[in-house]
Amino acid sequence: MKNSRVATAFITATAMCGLAMLGGSVLKMTALHHYQFLWLLVLGAITSRTKVKLPGIDGTMSVNLPFMMIAAAQLSLFEAVAVALVSATLQSIPKRGGQYQPVKMLFNASTIVLAAGIAALVLHSEKLAAMHHSGSVALIAACGMFFLVNTLPVATIIALTEGSGMMRIWSSIAHMSFPYYVACTGVTSMVTLVSQHVGWQAPLAALPVMLLMYRSFQTLFARGNEQIGLTPVAAPLSRAAAAR
Repeated sequence: MKNSRVATAFITATAMCGLAMLGGSVLKMTALHHYQFLWLLVLGAITSRTKVKLPGIDGTMSVNLPFMMIAAAQLSLFEAVAVALVSATLQSIPKRGGQYQPVKMLFNASTIVLAAGIAALVLHSEKLAAMHHSGSVALIAACGMFFLVNTLPVATIIALTEGSGMMRIWSSIAHMSFPYYVACTGVTSMVTLVSQHVGWQAPLAALPVMLLMYRSFQTLFARGNEQIGLTPVAAPLSRAAAAR
């Protein structure tokens, strides 16, 4: 394995950043939006288990992003981070017969918590709020930041452990996942708009849409895996764990 010490240091640094975001959200915690918070927590947990394997990469994608983004847009920083933490932790639990990888779980949870926290900070930015059409601008910016913070660390750890080009790996991940982020931005925007008239039950309307999206990606990525012979680019986190 290439650069195992650097990879371990990177995982540690990522975990510390995630922990700092979690700690900062606790310090800024305000009154909870009880029903809405619990509702998004449950929906995020349910959809976190709808995982599809990305072709050619040792990684998966869950359709829980809109619920994390809705939490970031409508709830406090702490609540958004909590929804992300629960979703990421459940997403990382292997299916029956799979190998439990604590380092992979820590890394995934840290990156998603950090991404959700930054997205929430962008959505609650006073500078963006002062802009015309600030809601749309803030949502696009927040989803863009979530995309970058969530995908760049994954590409980096694969590059460190396999000695491959980071930008080439990131480009491959971005090519497969970017349409999903665009679609989720639209879903989040519509649910946020409907919530102003319906209330905290509005995110439930996104559940069937995300499950349908899951089936579509499952079929699409399954074909991709067949075409490349189910050969992953890397298994970086499990190897980094073994090197510790």
